[in-house]
Amino acid sequence: MGGIGSGRRHQGGRGTTSDYRSLDVRRLQRDGLLTPGQAFGWNWTRDGERLVSIFIRTATDKLTLSYRHQRAGSDWQPMEYAVPLDWTNCTYGGSRPWFLCPATGCGRRVAKLYLGGSGVFACRHCYRLAYDCQRETDDDRATRRAETIRQRLDWEAGILNLPGRRPKGMHRRTFERLKHQHDRFVSALIAGMASRLRLVEKGLGGLLDDLDVDW
Repeated sequence: MGGIGSGRRHQGGRGTTSDYRSLDVRRLQRDGLLTPGQAFGWNWTRDGERLVSIFIRTATDKLTLSYRHQRAGSDWQPMEYAVPLDWTNCTYGGSRPWFLCPATGCGRRVAKLYLGGSGVFACRHCYRLAYDCQRETDDDRATRRAETIRQRLDWEAGILNLPGRRPKGMHRRTFERLKHQHDRFVSALIAGMASRLRLVEKGLGGLLDDLDVDW
């Protein structure tokens, strides 16, 4: 544990957003929890067991967070501070909430805050976090995008499974566009796998030549 920017590190020296517990202002808005004057607990669970909880009080222009935090080798410390809220108008009416990062010297307008080693909920820029998709290989990205389309089309999961039918109520043009995108991602994945296999075969062949193996 440490200050802002501390936490688990992956290749390239940066952690990813999935490594940290987060607070999403969009989720709070959807659940009707940003109405001023509310007080409620917010929990993070795993397999039905509560791991971490915080207490939140709402006002028109801010949330007040209260909880306890423990640094490595130290006692639990009480934490209480305000997270400012900002609201922007939506194109078709209504307004959208944002957090203003409470870390000293930041104040970025963000949708999510992350609880890092400093014990403060702050934006991913303050903790130098990368999104998980930024660590994807080309194969990972193609697989994820193809699976997303399969889910939207209500097809069986797994890109090596056969394509399904056009969902009821979906326009044929939309279906054909999504199917084309799906097939393109699958083709890119298969081509990449085939290319690597050729490189492996070539490497093994060169190794056997160096060893003067007679087949």
